Amino acid sequence: MSLVRYSWTTLSKRHLTSSCRLISTTGKLLDSRKEKDLDKVAAPISSCSSGTVLKGLAYLKDQPPVVALPDEEYPPWLWTIMLPKVWPEDGPGGKAEKVRLRKESRQKIKDQNFMKTQ
Repeated sequence: MSLVRYSWTTLSKRHLTSSCRLISTTGKLLDSRKEKDLDKVAAPISSCSSGTVLKGLAYLKDQPPVVALPDEEYPPWLWTIMLPKVWPEDGPGGKAEKVRLRKESRQKIKDQNFMKTQ
């Protein structure tokens, strides 16, 4: 199932532009981490203990305060969000090489732009 998300941006009072983004909810994730890999990761200890009131997260009026849950009640993927993505080495022209080349190209452009300002 694909969803289409439209967003409107106002450039000036006379001009409007739109962008369309297709979102697939049935496709596989591009992330190479599998469910079995999530089980291998040791569950880290969260930074706040269970029952701690998290200030600043209840932004609606008359909402009860947000309280931290025990680590076991959070889904296992939550602890892997901050891990870097690992792309499998699938030879020349593969996803890993494309990601590496894109990073190198962006860095080269940034370096060139920086040198133009000097």
